[in-house]
Amino acid sequence: MKVSTDAVLLGAIAGTGAMVSALDIGVGTGVISLMLAQRFQDIEVVGVELDDEAYIQASENAKSSVFSNRITFHHGYFQDFSKNNTAQFNLIVSNPPYFPDHIKTKDLQRNKALHNDSLPFEELVLSVVPLLERSGEFWLILPPRQMQDFQALCLDHGLFPFHQVRVSDKAASKVIRVIQAFSFEQKGMVSKDLHIKNNDGTYAMGYRKLLKDFLTIF
Repeated sequence: MKVSTDAVLLGAIAGTGAMVSALDIGVGTGVISLMLAQRFQDIEVVGVELDDEAYIQASENAKSSVFSNRITFHHGYFQDFSKNNTAQFNLIVSNPPYFPDHIKTKDLQRNKALHNDSLPFEELVLSVVPLLERSGEFWLILPPRQMQDFQALCLDHGLFPFHQVRVSDKAASKVIRVIQAFSFEQKGMVSKDLHIKNNDGTYAMGYRKLLKDFLTIF
């Protein structure tokens, strides 16, 4: 599986302060979990992945890393994990599938990664609420329209936005992704803009600085 820009952005940005316990919902390749383990030296990361091949690949990636003793992955539905888990986390992250009614391809694995049939937004929020510590943070990345829908659901269930990063390809381009954090506590909102490339097509300095510790191209 490819490492997506969405995943590395979320992995580099999510979490403020001292994080010691994290839950990664839909681990994919495991890159977000690995980045969190690299950023927070005391963190214990738990991940949940439904897809068979992704779970196997993520597990292999974690086991071959220097963070293997701090990362544990579970195979199955996140809803089941939430119902059967008694632990809480001070950081929960997700790069969730976000097309509820998009035309699907013949690639079943890609469909599962992009379409939220197995994890609708409302079920995601309902399953996150009991797992998040009262002072914890819930971070995710979505396209702007889907983030609006997701924020409305979070507000309905007592989760309030407090940090937002609007991502665009270039400074003058439209926003293509929103990284947003939610908490049970109502805090002042922090809003930032991040563009990936300069007008000449080279990577922007802010993007390079954000990912220089994770991607060898920088």
